[in-house]
Amino acid sequence: MKNSLYLLLLFAAMITSCNQADNSDGILALSEMAEEELVPITRQQGGAPLMPIDNKEVVKKKIIKDGRIGLKVTNVDAAKARVDSVVKLYGAYYSNENLNNTDWETIYNLTVRIPSVHFESFISAIEQGKGEVLYKEIDARDVTEQFIDLETRLQNKRAYAKKYKDLLKRAKTVKEILEIEEKIRYIEEEIESTSGRLKYLGDLVDYSTLKLNIHKKKDFKYNPDKRDKFSERIKQSLSKGWYGFVDFLLDLVMIWPFWIIIVLIIYLLKRIRRKRKQNKE
Repeated sequence: MKNSLYLLLLFAAMITSCNQADNSDGILALSEMAEEELVPITRQQGGAPLMPIDNKEVVKKKIIKDGRIGLKVTNVDAAKARVDSVVKLYGAYYSNENLNNTDWETIYNLTVRIPSVHFESFISAIEQGKGEVLYKEIDARDVTEQFIDLETRLQNKRAYAKKYKDLLKRAKTVKEILEIEEKIRYIEEEIESTSGRLKYLGDLVDYSTLKLNIHKKKDFKYNPDKRDKFSERIKQSLSKGWYGFVDFLLDLVMIWPFWIIIVLIIYLLKRIRRKRKQNKE
């Protein structure tokens, strides 16, 4: 009987231990299950490989085009009006517009965003206008590989988030739910960041940037300041002197409380001196 009771207690202890181990390893088991079900995930610093890309698929090149052009013109307003018409013709827009007008020069600094398909045509139209081209710089950067990398990372992160959301439905304890939700939140932040970078890169590809400088030199003329006649300056000086004197009197009147205090102090001092003299006599 005692042996049977001992075996029963031992069996109950083993069951309790197994249940505790199962609860403590629940999250680990879910995570391992997720790793097995997930496609290879791209990590920021190396690690798992990217999802394979079909080499047969024709990848459209992603090119960022930028440029700088300087024009010397004889009529800035006419040149600017022509640029406005070219901007409208090719569906471009100004992202920045600055005018600097001094005695010796007039400069328009323009930053134009142009649909990349019209970039070369836009530049040709600008060069065909009146004016001398002072400088011209065109730069093209191939970002196809970077674009594909971001798209692949985004696809993998979304797949990762989907699998964790599926695991969340199978979570049994509050601890498992909280930890899986934290991982989902972190992955969704990465998805948002990667989407933003991809959108920014796509905007640079779709719209080329041209910095356009329209410059005109002026014949500098010295224009001295005109001065009034001597008689007029005397009148102004007398007028300013009179107003200054009036202001001085008004300032004295304004501090009348101090004058009363000063008079009282002088009166008291004189009275004290008189009493001292009378006492000595």
